[in-house]
Parts: sequence; C-alpha cells; structure tokens
Amino acid sequence: MNRAIRTAAGLALGAALFAALPAVAQEAALQAPPAAPAGVVNKGDTAWMMTSTVLVLMMILPGLALFYGGLTRAKNMLSTMTQIGAVACLAMLLWVMYGYSLTFGPDLSGGASNFIAGFGKAFLSGVTPASQAATFTAGVEIPEYVFVAFQMTFAAITIALVLGSVVERMKFSAVMVFAAVWLTIVYFPVAHMVWAASGLFFKAGALDFAGGTVVHINAGVSALVASIILGKRMGYPTTPMPPHSLTLTGVGTGLLWVGWFGFNAGSALEANGSAALAMINTFVATASGALFWMLAERLHGHKGSALGFCSGIVAGLVAVTPAAGNSGPFGAIVLGAVASVICFYMVSVVKPRLGYDDSLDAFGVHGVGGMVGAIGTGIVYAPSLGGPGAADYAMGAKLLVQLGAVATTIVWATIGTVVAMFVAKAVTGLRVSREVEQEGLDLGEHGERAYN
Repeated sequence: MNRAIRTAAGLALGAALFAALPAVAQEAALQAPPAAPAGVVNKGDTAWMMTSTVLVLMMILPGLALFYGGLTRAKNMLSTMTQIGAVACLAMLLWVMYGYSLTFGPDLSGGASNFIAGFGKAFLSGVTPASQAATFTAGVEIPEYVFVAFQMTFAAITIALVLGSVVERMKFSAVMVFAAVWLTIVYFPVAHMVWAASGLFFKAGALDFAGGTVVHINAGVSALVASIILGKRMGYPTTPMPPHSLTLTGVGTGLLWVGWFGFNAGSALEANGSAALAMINTFVATASGALFWMLAERLHGHKGSALGFCSGIVAGLVAVTPAAGNSGPFGAIVLGAVASVICFYMVSVVKPRLGYDDSLDAFGVHGVGGMVGAIGTGIVYAPSLGGPGAADYAMGAKLLVQLGAVATTIVWATIGTVVAMFVAKAVTGLRVSREVEQEGLDLGEHGERAYN
C-alpha cells in the first residue's frame, strides 16, 4: 500500500515538473544574455589580426633588415638596415595620410575606380574605434583600425623589398624621395586594382591571396628597373662582393619565415579554415623551396650552401604567397619547388649573362618567384589538383586573368619606377660619390660603423 502511494506521488511530481518545463525555459530565456547582433566585432578574429599585423612588422624589422644587411659588405650593413627601417616608417605615415584612402577608400566616379580610390578617407577620416571593416566574409567583421594597420604593414614591406637591388650605392635622401613617389604612383594603385572590391582585377576574379602581384612582382620588377637606372656598383662584377655575415642572413631568414605566417595566414582576415590552409601551405611550400634550391645547386655542380638554403626559403615563401589560401598542400609543395629551381637559374645563370646589378637579387627571387606563384596559383586552385576551386572551375579562363594581372603589374611598376627614380634624381641626385661608395655608406651617409 505504502509503495503504491509513493509511486503515485512520484508520478504526480514528475508530471508537475514536466508541465512546468515550458515556464522554466521561458524564465531562463528571459535571464540569459541576448545573442550578439549581426555585424558585431569578432574578438577572436580581431586578436588574430592584431597578432598577424605585428608578425608582418617583425618581417621588416628585424627580419628583412638582417636578411639584406647580412648579404651586403660590412661597410654598408648599417646603411642597409637604416634605409629599410626609414622607408617602412615613411610608408606607415603616408598610408594613414592618404594611402589607405586611395587603396580602400570611397570609389571615384566612372571607370577611374578600376585603378584608384578617392580621398574620402584621407587622414583616416571616418575611421573610429567603433567603425568596422568587412572581412570579405558575410557576417564577420574586425575593427577598421586593425584592417588599416594590417594593410599598412604590407605597404611598408613592399617598398623595403625594392631596396635590395640598389643598396651600397644609392643616397639615403634619394631613397626617401623615391619611396614617397613610388608608394603613391605604384603601390597604392596596384593594391587597389587587386584587393579593393571596385578594383580592376578584383572584379575580374584575379587570385592573389596575400600579395604575389601587389607585393612581390610589384617590388621585384621595380627593383630591376631601379638598379638599371642607378647603374652598377663600383667594381661589379669583377670585384668579389661576398656577403659579410651569412649568420645574420640566416637569422633574418628565420624571422621572415615566422613573420610570413602573419603575412599569409593573416590575409584570411579571420581565424578560420582558410587561415589554417594558408598556414600549412606556408610550412610545406617553404620547406620544398629550401631543399630544391640546394638540389639545384648540386645539379649545377656546386655544394648545397647556407645561402642557397636561405634563398630557397624566400623563393618558396614568395611563390606560395598568392596561393596560400588558394591551393592544397601538395599543390603548394610543387609550387615551392618549381619556383625555387626557376629562381636559382635566374640568379645563377641568367643574371650573370645579362650583366645587370640587382645587388641582393630582389628581382631574381621576388619578381620571378612572384610571377611563378601568381601564374601557378591559377593551376593549383583547380579542385582536381587539391585546390579549393569549384567543381566547374575553368582553368584556362582563370590563367588568362592571372596573366593579365601579372602583365599589368609589370608595366605599371616599370613606368612608375622610372618616374619615381627620375623625380629622386632631380631632387637629390641618385648616387653617392665615388669616395663615399669606396669607404662605405655606413660612414659616408650616417657617420657610424656597424662594427667597431
């Protein structure tokens, strides 16, 4: 009897609780915090993009400064590092004054917006801590200041890369004038054409995940043109000019590789699967490039060298930049290997035969590697090769777009560099005196030595 009473009571209590569940759920819903409205800043994405921005800065200072500095002669070490740091700082200031506006600002009327934006965001007009920058993925946003800073570092490293071809003989004042003009008439328009929604090649569907055309072809071609206009170093090519410290170059190479994860994976503008794909590709393409450069050295009758190892790392990084989020890992491995071998022969065979003095092979590695990467991206993007393209991907049509973007960047960079160099020549003169070049730019231009 008692057991029957307890059973009946339990059933009654259970029924009462079951009946009360809707009311309890409604009460809990009233007490729970409201769901975040669409468009609210994603804190995880924001933290990742802030980290990526600082990683790209590390690529410039100290990464590129040590990489380039170690490749020069000891008497020009400080000059090289100072030039790189100074043009990076100049690029940052010009970016916030008008570069960001010309690249990503409000569109101009008519067809002009294909090539450049307007001054509507000059001096970061309208950019506030509350303003947001769309990340090209619906529903996810980061603060606009973070986007401004991230893109600012790309402008800074691109002009710094150009200097690799003119070190050891170009005046510091000329470098600064050249950088200001070049950023304005070359970098900002090309970045707009490729990355801004109204840009010519963005609308055409060009694939450039992190800067194959905007950064590497742009910088490499400009470096070649600048070196030809400036002329060869005294004694080149008969006087030996070996790197004074491959140790510093090796340290700089490591910093470049680490920082490149911000460069490539950060270009996803989110902490997502696309960033993860860019990350793994930045590992494997670079590893492939390093080993295949050393293999090319062996096949060419030389020992595998530390300089070749470092050069192969950079060639792999350059080649995978446009493909970082546009290729599967095995496509990235092939791309790194192919670019590394081609760059090796460009630097070791073609350059000596043509006789131009691209001091640190900015064109041979960044320009040529960027072209291989940009065109190759149109191939490795195919889903049949493990890329993220759609099932109906038309490789032929995409390759035509890629070739158009590459060709336009080459022509634009060539003309713009000629203009920038002649403006610098008219304002300051281009070359240091023979006496300064002989004693070294550290003392002649800056009054100090790297080593005492």
